[in-house]
Amino acid sequence: MPQLTEPPRPSAAEVEAELTQHIQMLAGPDASPRPEQLEAVTAVVSGRKRTLLVARTGFGKSAVYFSSTKMLRDRGWGPSIVISPLLALMRDQVAAANKLGLRAETINSSNLDAWAEIEDALHADEIDLLLIAPERLANPGFRERVFSMMLSRPFALVCDEAHCISDWGHDFRPDYLRLRKVIDELPDWAPILATTATANQRVTDDVASQLGSDTVVLRTSLDRASLHCSVIELDDDAQRLAWVADNLGDIDGSGIIYALTVDQAITAADWLRQRGHDVAAYSGQSDNDERARLEDRLRNNELKALVATSALGMGFDKSDMAFCIHLGLPPTPVAYYQQIGRAGRGIDHAEVIALPRPKEDARIWAWFESVSMPSQEVCERVLAELSQTSAVSIPRLEVAVNMGRSRLSTLLSILDVQGAVTRTKGGYLRTAAPWAYDGELAKRLAMLRAAESEQMRNYATHTGCRLRYLRDLLDDAEAADCGRCDRCRAQAGNEPRWDISVSSSAAEAQRHLRGGDIGVAPRRQWATGLDEPKGKIKPDRQARMGRALSRLGDGGWGPEVAALLDGSSTEISPDMVSGIVGILKAWDWEQRPGWVCPMPSRRNSKVIDAVAGEIGRLGKLPVHHALVRDPAAGFQADQSNSAFQLANVWGVLTVDGSQLPDSSILSMPVLIVDDTADSRWTLTVAAFELQAAGSGPALPFVLQTR
Repeated sequence: MPQLTEPPRPSAAEVEAELTQHIQMLAGPDASPRPEQLEAVTAVVSGRKRTLLVARTGFGKSAVYFSSTKMLRDRGWGPSIVISPLLALMRDQVAAANKLGLRAETINSSNLDAWAEIEDALHADEIDLLLIAPERLANPGFRERVFSMMLSRPFALVCDEAHCISDWGHDFRPDYLRLRKVIDELPDWAPILATTATANQRVTDDVASQLGSDTVVLRTSLDRASLHCSVIELDDDAQRLAWVADNLGDIDGSGIIYALTVDQAITAADWLRQRGHDVAAYSGQSDNDERARLEDRLRNNELKALVATSALGMGFDKSDMAFCIHLGLPPTPVAYYQQIGRAGRGIDHAEVIALPRPKEDARIWAWFESVSMPSQEVCERVLAELSQTSAVSIPRLEVAVNMGRSRLSTLLSILDVQGAVTRTKGGYLRTAAPWAYDGELAKRLAMLRAAESEQMRNYATHTGCRLRYLRDLLDDAEAADCGRCDRCRAQAGNEPRWDISVSSSAAEAQRHLRGGDIGVAPRRQWATGLDEPKGKIKPDRQARMGRALSRLGDGGWGPEVAALLDGSSTEISPDMVSGIVGILKAWDWEQRPGWVCPMPSRRNSKVIDAVAGEIGRLGKLPVHHALVRDPAAGFQADQSNSAFQLANVWGVLTVDGSQLPDSSILSMPVLIVDDTADSRWTLTVAAFELQAAGSGPALPFVLQTR
């Protein structure tokens, strides 16, 4: 790196005067800097310190680095680089920076066509603020083109949402760890600012240590006087949806209704629209343009609410957001505090209402925990499959390592950051660097996740102040009873803010939850990487579009299905039978099935056989156990990726013609009945084998799908 000369430092008085001017440009002529904002900007611009600012959402953390950038640019510095995790965050920051006359640009996955132009402008020193996703740091070409140029002149580095650096954090992003290498290449006087609203003391210490031993840590109170927290405990999702529909109109302003899954967000939004509320569903499955359009509509109060997954979180800024409702709770207090922090930033009163789903939430949290840090055996298997001379692709690794693609990609990113592997054209190479599994860290993380889930379970039943409970968990030294939440109101003898009674619309909500047409799409191509089978599945061997009674964790049939599958219930209710009949009646199949084939199962054969029997009885269809499975095969639920899931049933699931009284039955369309469609490979192979043996079209029906 070339030797850089440290530019002159402005005095503390100059910093205060310029920060005041900038705050007024951003927030209005009567605004003034918060003491912590002044302290942070002074540390960065005048003190040239590595600084970590932990402050509540809406505090004005972005104003700290906007103002710092403006001061530094006015004194001849290069652009500031901001590492930012979300597109929504980047969009808001670009718009806000323009208020200070700063030209801000982003380089991320949504603007590939503009990258070359932006990099040219950066080289020409025409950009003041460059926002990039942490994953850009993993690209060698980008690092060479952009950071080699940036290191030729003084610049400031900003890490927004810095809790993502920490492997203790709820939004851990492994590519953030690459910042350590960038930081090590900067001169001691190069200012570095990290900001976050969601870090307890453990995460704060972890992030500060990665910035450097002399990091200045500034923490503010996490209280926000506008937030009024309540918990509404109801029996099921039908009552929860009915309650929200009954009470949403009584809340002034607009806001966010959070759901844990995409399906839950869509279902809730559909219901609320039916009840006359102007809402829309928002999730990570929406394309970037649609998400930006929905954000603008909410920001402009054109919608009463967005019913959103956690995809609408960090970075979304709406100062007058009047409420935040949760249909179910996220798995950590940090995530919950981060989400409710969207509300009440610039207004005096905002409602924060939680409607916990104890059983359903726990099932979804368990899934989150199941995709946590992989075992030592899995990590070592990944490294053993890599060589130092020939790159191995992720699809090829999936054949050898029983690990889902998303988790495998994350693990490879971590190993890349740690120097054990390197990414190259065609996949990954093993480096010569030694690597050891950190078993103690894995244990601590597992214990942490379990503790956080327990803390969220306790939030619903906590008898003390709601907000103080969250602030204590976030190690807020100034935590005190808020005097505003439902518990504080009750202790003061005040009437409850909300009536928990539910109107008769709960019955309609239940019908809505149980009335969806849930498709089970067929697979059309075999998993990649296997020697057999491979390529496309012949159309006459594919399953047809199937149907499911429920989705995992839904509030309609989900609880009843879960009770059957975990053994806590042993009989199929008449209501469920009616629900199944309704799905079969509405099914738009080209040919009606001529017989029913239950899927063989070691865990749930009684349930599957009972469902198949009811369908056969009501539809006057014969039921034949024509499919058999090798009992020595592994459990499908233990397989984590497509290659392992397909290999676990290929050649294992076969047709036993002796179970059929005559061949004419086999030639008819067949309804395949199973408990769960997750990967869909069991249904795919079953349909393939039955049709290869001469059956008509294969029509899958399952109790639940993901």
